[in-house]
Amino acid sequence: MVEIKVVDIEFPKDCNVILGTSHFIKSVEDLYEAMVNSVPGVKFGLAFCEASGERLVRVEGNDGELKRVAADNMLRLGCGHSFLIVMRSAYPINVLNAIKVVPEVCTIHAATANPLQVIVAETAQGRGILGVIDGFKPQGIEDEKGVEWRKNLLRELGYKK
Repeated sequence: MVEIKVVDIEFPKDCNVILGTSHFIKSVEDLYEAMVNSVPGVKFGLAFCEASGERLVRVEGNDGELKRVAADNMLRLGCGHSFLIVMRSAYPINVLNAIKVVPEVCTIHAATANPLQVIVAETAQGRGILGVIDGFKPQGIEDEKGVEWRKNLLRELGYKK
């Protein structure tokens, strides 16, 4: 039997999150190093669901509040070998490539500041991530005004010249 569940990821409004799957407890320390080496001054917490052995939620980071947020979410999510990074003072675009090249990382499911729901399958053995719902459904197609707004935003944020 498989039961499908939806788990809401809860985090402060001024934060972004990265949800992924990796394959080894070493992920905790390697993800920590990827974060601090990518953005000076980044504040973050990360949590990893261990899928064997003691099966604990392993926690790292440099901000107590964000470590607690990451740990609480991952204990509720409970999907083996998944990880969550909750960050402040940085955006996923600033750290995502460094996260992707961590040798243990298998998949990135989401990198967002939007409301995030995780679709979870649960069996007698455990839980796994089937997919995510990142934000909301589109309301239409952008027009010329929307294109202008998007281009201006990227330049205001410093991502384009």
